[in-house]
Amino acid sequence: MRLVGENLEEITEAVGEKVEAGVYATSRLQKWAEEMGLDLVEISPNADPPVVRIVDYNKFLYQKKKKEKEMKANSVKVELKEIRFGPETGDHDFDFKVRHAKNFLMEGNKVKAYVQFRGRAIVFKDRGELLLLRFMKELDDYGTAEQLPRMEGKRMNVILSPKKTGMPKKKDS
Repeated sequence: MRLVGENLEEITEAVGEKVEAGVYATSRLQKWAEEMGLDLVEISPNADPPVVRIVDYNKFLYQKKKKEKEMKANSVKVELKEIRFGPETGDHDFDFKVRHAKNFLMEGNKVKAYVQFRGRAIVFKDRGELLLLRFMKELDDYGTAEQLPRMEGKRMNVILSPKKTGMPKKKDS
């Protein structure tokens, strides 16, 4: 097995012979680990030869969990916010909903806008599509559409993702 690690000097002192990173017999590595009161931990079992370290296994697990937690905390959480329109949505309502969508996109969230067709309003699909295209045009500076508006059942959807760079800064009012 191939021995690696930062504590090779400690192992050298404990066993009384010079220990460097390299390939050793498994029984020899196990003996060294027992002498130090530590564990022989396999880091990369698929490598040829397998890579191991002599460490305190509980400490190793703790540090691994700590790194995973830190990575999770640093990851960006993106939510999907929904905005609903009707085929007959007025200009004031439209502007109001566009303002909300801008805020959602500036916060880094995705926005799903849809036109809900109810009853006989399904015959006005073109109005719904024009409304969503206008919505996409209004938010061009803040986000990009993942695809053109499309029908799913009685809804016409479009999903907008926030732009990564060059996004206008949120104004404090």
